Amino acid sequence: MSEERIKILGVPVDMVNFDSALSRFKEFIESDGVSLIVTPNSEIVVNATKNEELQRAIQSAEMVIPDGIGLVYASKILGHPLEERVTGIDFLGKSLAYLAETGKSVFLFGSKPGIAEKAGAKMEEAYPGLKVVGTRNGYFKPEEEEEIIAEINAAKPDLLCVALGSPKQELFVLKYKERLTAKAAIGIGGSLDVWSGELKRAPEFYRNHGLEWLYRFIQEPTRYKRMLALPAFMLKVIFKNNKY
Repeated sequence: MSEERIKILGVPVDMVNFDSALSRFKEFIESDGVSLIVTPNSEIVVNATKNEELQRAIQSAEMVIPDGIGLVYASKILGHPLEERVTGIDFLGKSLAYLAETGKSVFLFGSKPGIAEKAGAKMEEAYPGLKVVGTRNGYFKPEEEEEIIAEINAAKPDLLCVALGSPKQELFVLKYKERLTAKAAIGIGGSLDVWSGELKRAPEFYRNHGLEWLYRFIQEPTRYKRMLALPAFMLKVIFKNNKY
């Protein structure tokens, strides 16, 4: 767990950039036990202030990367500026490239039926040498969790990608962390939808200017309530007396 952490609304965030985050990921893959990687945005941080279990999951994570542009803005307000936004989907791509180079493997768990399989095929195509050793959709009943854990462990992945949405994905890993045999586990939200082609990622202009939220709103206007999380988050930070 990094000693270089700041707290935003009481939620820890590691002061990492892409290079240092990837370096730590490589250490996780070569270490014993499963390391949890969390990729919070502003919405997740706000939710963590209301959800003790999610807060605990993030607190216990071996690495918390600043996925949302709001976290970068907040860090500047707090006087401890993060170097850059480390987007979860781009970090995942760099992690998969490393797994491919070293002949290691990944298990994709989550999203709608058929999505993980499509995403896995495209990942293997993009990163020759990558081994997608298993997939499983995110629709299950609580009584099926034991079967899912057994399926994941039987596949022996180095990395477990959990695409159940937050906080479900973080809480799932937290619950079974001591039983999972993967080297690292990361919550990836809707990344499988993008990888599969089900959802189009924001063009580079939007990404470079921290406007992915606007592009998502244009694509899915029904998300408007979730879009309010960013201004609400910034107001909370501003009026939190700059405590960190």
